[in-house]
Amino acid sequence: MENEFQITAEPRSGLGTAMTRRLRRAGRVPAIIYGGEQANSVVTLDHNNIYHHLKREAFHSHVLTLDVGDRSEQVILRDVQMHPYKQQVMHLDFLRVSADRKLRMTVPLHFLGEETAPGVKQSGGVVSHVMPEVEIECLAKDLPEFIAVDISGLEIDQSLHLSDLILPSGVTIPALAFGHDHDLPVVAIHPPRKQEAEPGEAEPGAAPAATDDENA
Repeated sequence: MENEFQITAEPRSGLGTAMTRRLRRAGRVPAIIYGGEQANSVVTLDHNNIYHHLKREAFHSHVLTLDVGDRSEQVILRDVQMHPYKQQVMHLDFLRVSADRKLRMTVPLHFLGEETAPGVKQSGGVVSHVMPEVEIECLAKDLPEFIAVDISGLEIDQSLHLSDLILPSGVTIPALAFGHDHDLPVVAIHPPRKQEAEPGEAEPGAAPAATDDENA
């Protein structure tokens, strides 16, 4: 499938700052695999390969297959450290996943129907993406690439909250377990902003300025 990711990693023997610098100069990215009942593993990955994977949204919300030597591990990407100003991946954290244990992941929200929503099409409203992503909980087999949010029915001053999201089977939103106060808005349509009048241009409804003849 297009969004199945299989990555080759190499075991990393040396540790320390000097070794890490040598790895990066050689085009490798240091990484750690942790979680589950196994000990942490330190590995390295090809920089160019992983850099291009990171550009794909699906890579951040998929179960990945990480091949290390003669074994394969099912993992999710937990953290990415980038160089402060270079286009360079500095370090990656991968978390092991198991088929029978639920995991928490942040997945993106894809908003649909913005152009046809009455609040936009008929009233000229402005869509506000209050929450571009959401934390979910599910088994690895149920992990979605994204959550679709249909706003095609929204009017001006209407919004959708977490509880309004249509979730795939087996997927829940942990925040909703803490009560109504955590049912946060996800997207809203606001009235269009009033345009400021140009200098010398009277605002609608304003009385016309007095002329010099009237002031005489």
